[in-house]
Amino acid sequence: MATLAPRLPAPGVTTPGATRRHTVRHLGPNWYASVMGTAIVANAGAALPYDLPGLRTACTAVWALSLLMLVALLAARAAHWAHHRDQARAHLLDPAMAPFYGCLAMALLAVGGATILVGRDWIGLPAAVAVDAVLFTAGTVTGLAAAVAVPYLMVARHRITEASPVWLLPVVAPMVSAAVGPLLLPHLPQGPAQQTLLILCHAMFGMSLLATLVMLPLVFGRLVMGAPLPLALTPTLFLALGPLGQSTTAVNKFADAAKGVFPAPYEQGFAVFAVLYGVPVMGFALLWLALAATLVARARRGGMGFAMTFWAFTFPVGTCVTGAEGLAQHTGLAVFRWLAVGLYGLLVAAWLVAGTHTVRGLFSGALLAGPGPVTPGPRPVTARTR
Repeated sequence: MATLAPRLPAPGVTTPGATRRHTVRHLGPNWYASVMGTAIVANAGAALPYDLPGLRTACTAVWALSLLMLVALLAARAAHWAHHRDQARAHLLDPAMAPFYGCLAMALLAVGGATILVGRDWIGLPAAVAVDAVLFTAGTVTGLAAAVAVPYLMVARHRITEASPVWLLPVVAPMVSAAVGPLLLPHLPQGPAQQTLLILCHAMFGMSLLATLVMLPLVFGRLVMGAPLPLALTPTLFLALGPLGQSTTAVNKFADAAKGVFPAPYEQGFAVFAVLYGVPVMGFALLWLALAATLVARARRGGMGFAMTFWAFTFPVGTCVTGAEGLAQHTGLAVFRWLAVGLYGLLVAAWLVAGTHTVRGLFSGALLAGPGPVTPGPRPVTARTR
């Protein structure tokens, strides 16, 4: 009895399955930044100090979009690891790409936080709590792993010549856990369970903050003393806003959560710390925002075009929105309410720009075609001018 041999494709002919596998070859972990940048629009909009008609419904729709993006990207990245392990390992050994593994954790955490803030309107509170618990646990474990593994690779395996703002990505992931963890506190049994979670969030706050204080001076030192950033990487200067805005958000969440969880004087201590820490850090965040925006405008005049780094304009700015919202609540000052609304307008504009270009690049295939040449930044000027 004759056996049927499988039909093989003719030479030079690509099968549909092979084509689909090839499209994810260059899909790196940096794509999770698009999920983060979308989810933060919902997170930040849900807590705005002004009740705008239709805002909550719009935020819920954005949350649903971020959840779909997360599921699709997790599936695509699984296919990437299954069919292109050589490229996946190359990403881990690439000092420019490895820090983006922190984005995976932050994408899980951001979508989880949005689920319990606005997603509950569509799926119900019990389902929202269950989804957030899963995403918070997975995001926290992944973020802690990235916070250790990526710096280890930087020390032991990577060959690094210049500091980069993307170094902040893996170390800021625990700060996101610290900021969204208190959302689960009301759904835990009172007593040790709530106290333990809040203490763990506070510990992750300190972990991320101190690591940021180590990294950020290196980044600024590179800007002043080293070669200019390549034009495509200039938007990553906005990443420094992430730990600043997210830490301000976290201390305000701690102040809200501590009521009824810890006895006096700790309950009052969290509230005082939220203002004493948050106000000066928000001030520095605005200073950095002005500096980064000026350098981006300079790079734009120098020929900077769209790249996936444009998503750096979204999540970090969104954390400053949530930080300003928390300060508005705890100080009662209108200036922080105005700041939150103004920054949210900037966030939505940046999200629309990054999202539109990303969708266009996906349909054209340009964003999945592999890395192209990097446009160098302006030549450093060494002569002293008067």
